[in-house]
Parts: sequence; C-alpha cells; structure tokens
Amino acid sequence: MHFSILLELQIASPNPAAERQAFHDAVAQAELADQLGYHCVWAVEHHGLYEYSHCSAPEVLLGFIAARTSRIRLGHAVTLTPHRYNHPLRVAERIAVLDILSGGRVNWGSGKSASRTEQGTFEIDREELDGQWREALDMIPRMWGSEIFAWDGAHYHIPPTPVIPKPVQSPHPPIHVACSRMESVILAGSLGVGSLNFSAGTDEYLGQKVQAYRTAIATATTSGRRLTNRFACTPTALVLDDDREACKYGFRGARFFGEGLATYFFSPTRVVGELDVNRDPLTQAELAEAMAGRSRTGGQLVSVIGDPSAARESVARFAATGVDELILVMQMGTVPQEIVMRSLRTFAEKVMPDFA
Repeated sequence: MHFSILLELQIASPNPAAERQAFHDAVAQAELADQLGYHCVWAVEHHGLYEYSHCSAPEVLLGFIAARTSRIRLGHAVTLTPHRYNHPLRVAERIAVLDILSGGRVNWGSGKSASRTEQGTFEIDREELDGQWREALDMIPRMWGSEIFAWDGAHYHIPPTPVIPKPVQSPHPPIHVACSRMESVILAGSLGVGSLNFSAGTDEYLGQKVQAYRTAIATATTSGRRLTNRFACTPTALVLDDDREACKYGFRGARFFGEGLATYFFSPTRVVGELDVNRDPLTQAELAEAMAGRSRTGGQLVSVIGDPSAARESVARFAATGVDELILVMQMGTVPQEIVMRSLRTFAEKVMPDFA
C-alpha cells in the first residue's frame, strides 16, 4: 500500500495573512513528506470554496513543490477538465511541463466538480458537463501521443495543432479520475484509469467498490492509453503518540472537513462566503463517542485518527478491502501546522513501516 497526502488548503476563518501562511505551510508539509518517504502529494483544484479549499491554482503550487522536493510524486486531484474550467489543450501542456521539470513525477487526475458554487461561477451548463469531461478525458492522452493533433467531436473542434511539449513519462503520466458513486468507480475501471475516492461507508461497502473496480478494469479498453490499475481513497487522518491528543485535534478537523464538504457539494444552491459549520472543540462526550467508534464492528471506515496502534488498526481495515493507496487528509482547517507536521512524522515512522 502507498501512503500519500492531500492538500486542500483549508482555512477556518481566513484572512490575507492566514491564507498566505497556508500556502507556505502546504509546501513545508510536502517537503517533509518527501523526506519521510511518502508516495505522492496530491493537490485539489477548487474555485470560490471559501474556507473549504483555497487551492485554486494547483499547477503553480505543484510546480513550486517540484522544485523543493526530489522523490515524492506530484498529483492533480483533480484538474477540473470541462473547458469552462480548463481547456483540454492547456491541461495537456501544463501537465507535460510539470512532468518535464519534475523528472517524470506527475500523476494526473481529472474531474468535473459537483459544486454548484463552481459551476455557477464558470457558467457551466450542467447538461453538457459530463459529455465535456468524457470527451476531454479521451482527448488529452491522445494529445500527448500525437505530433499533430486534430479533433472534431461533440464539444470540441480543434484544427491540426502541434501540442507541445510532451511529457517525460511514456506514453504519458498515470491517469486517475474522481469517483464518488459506485457508477463512477465502475466507469473508471472500464476506462483503465485510476480511481480517486472520498472515504465514506463501511468496510463492506468499500470492499464492494474495490471489487467492482477490479472487475471493470480487467476488461478495460485503453485505446493506446497507459493502464492505471489503482484504487485510492482519502481518509481524514491525524496520528500522534498521545491517542487523546490526536483524537482531540483529528476529529475536530474531520468534522470541519466533512461539514464543509457537505455544504458545498450536497447543497442544491450556490454557497458563498463563510461556512455555517461547527469549528468548536469537541465536548468530552463527543470526543469519547468518536474515540469509541473507531473500532466499532460494521462502523464507518472514514479516518485514520489516534495513536500509532489505533492508526495501524484503521490502515489494516483499509488494506483488507484491497485499497492500493491512502491519500491522507491531515491538512484540515482547524488543525495547527505544528500538529500536522508532527502527525506526518509519527505516521511515517510508526505506521508506514508495518505496511511496506
């Protein structure tokens, strides 16, 4: 199993100074993760999702991180690919440049965002969103493999054009797609691309998703694309030597993360401005319930929070479902940088070796 980190750039109660610091903190987290042997640093792309994610230019952030690291892979989780967000040709160019400058360390993820906040901002036609995304996902690897690229499709019409430069990895960087439902997991498998999933549900449900993905990818038609057989998910995570301290910070951060996600992605209307979410410390009763629920039979498998022993137990549950990669969400809006950095080190030194 591979262990990676996710950068959302969450900020509870932002101000300009806190926002600037969040970017520098993210770079420091990536540098430490590189030194400690984490597999990949994945950065999201979101626009206007105040407090939940201030990571609106991941191509710039990952480019900066590439220059400050030497081994860790650089993941887009994900590039918003429909053309109102990013034209496919520009995506192909940017990913290729990052792959060149990083020495072939890029993982590319593609998605379309279910947030009405972003869709409204970019004047997205929801009826065309899926079609634009599917067509772009088909086009971009073809751009990397063609000296002169031309396209005449349902949503894009590109005259013969040299798409330059080309990526280092051959035939192209590994491709992943964002998945939230069983249907999208099966689609990812059928396309022969990796599956990036939020952690939600029981051990049994996650295992069913992994199995459905494996079944679909076994007969995938890649049409010359690189096959990427990889199922990853993104549990909230915080691991410290002191179990109670880890839970105090970790479950508070996980609540902020989860409520923020639900606000932006499950709301039927656009959400603008400060989030109406709970950012207070957990009460003693709430903390006790959260701690007790970690090993509850049949309970939710959504986090890796606690001391190294508790963390190993949670990771073992993920491993048993067949997950290939855990993209740990340690950067949560209410968690101080010092705690995140300690957690990165504790997890790497006292949990990762058991699953090497």
